[in-house]
Amino acid sequence: ALTWRHIYHELGGMDLREDYGLESTSFQNQIINLTAVCINQADLPPVESIHYNLNVAPPPLWCYLEMALEQLPPAVRLMVIMAQTFHWSETRIAAYLQAEGEMITPAQVRKELQEGYELLEAALPEDIRVVYLGVEAKNREESDLFAVPVLSE
Repeated sequence: ALTWRHIYHELGGMDLREDYGLESTSFQNQIINLTAVCINQADLPPVESIHYNLNVAPPPLWCYLEMALEQLPPAVRLMVIMAQTFHWSETRIAAYLQAEGEMITPAQVRKELQEGYELLEAALPEDIRVVYLGVEAKNREESDLFAVPVLSE
């Protein structure tokens, strides 16, 4: 997953219109070289300590979810992370935020979470929503987006 994320970020800086000319610098070879460098430099955990299911949360979706999370307002992002990663209830999220000085009720947390889920899904490119969430995915109940764990390092 970390290799996928590295490649995803590197692709953002590549000019695909560039004429590579030589076989050794083709786009395919650049991807192969980038992957090799990433794998050789990565401090990978032992295989037995990796506990994610690629069928449930494919690395390309993780990359786009991470980018979409960065676009959320900070308070909403925090609530989404608490709810989805830590499985906190709206009441627990509200209590935590109240302890931090925020005046928010569980009902307001529920509203903010729904808005956050909608913003998160809207921030994903249409093709990613079609491939990973299904064409009909229009809201939280119909979408598989909220069953996907957030990528952590």
